[in-house]
Amino acid sequence: MQRRKEDLDMDVEDPVYLFARGLTWLHSRRLQLTYPFHQFGRRVSIHRSCDILRSMATEISISDNVYLAPDVWLNIAPGSASSEPKIVLGNRCGIGRRSMISSKNQILLEDDVLFAPSVLVMDHNHEFTDITRPIHAQGVTDGGRIRIEKNCWLGYGAVVLCTTGQLTIGRNSVIGANSVVTRNVPPYSVMAGNPAKLIKTFDLERGKWGKPGE
Repeated sequence: MQRRKEDLDMDVEDPVYLFARGLTWLHSRRLQLTYPFHQFGRRVSIHRSCDILRSMATEISISDNVYLAPDVWLNIAPGSASSEPKIVLGNRCGIGRRSMISSKNQILLEDDVLFAPSVLVMDHNHEFTDITRPIHAQGVTDGGRIRIEKNCWLGYGAVVLCTTGQLTIGRNSVIGANSVVTRNVPPYSVMAGNPAKLIKTFDLERGKWGKPGE
């Protein structure tokens, strides 16, 4: 249901709302000035509840106009000797609340990628091959790399997991709510399910979405 203009105006005029926005702005500026990010762009907004360790900031690159909603967690797993940033957020990316990005090798979001709440993206996993040792004592797998191309939308609770090689979600694709992606996704696709399957594609010649093979 659309909200009335009067209600939207009231939100803007609510002093508590404006105070909260001010705190987010101050927190974002503090991170920019005191954390050694690989890159920190202009007009970046990071809610104060987000979990980003200062020791990991050198391996995180954030471009212009990026938004991190409350309770987002950016995590760098140990084990990679590469000097390139492990998490790369392109221009105008929006990460929904309670989402988690955990990278050992590299997770790259191109421009205009949008996450709904509670999205999980990981390029590695817990190691569990030795049944004589606790899983928490076995470290993580070698993992792979993840690239999410321009203008993709990941729905609520979506999971993208790459345990080896390169996983790419092609540009202008949509991942349905609660879907689990472990393989490459073609550009202009709609994926849904666990495991995620192709349910729609965009025909560039006809200019419309349709079922595969139509």
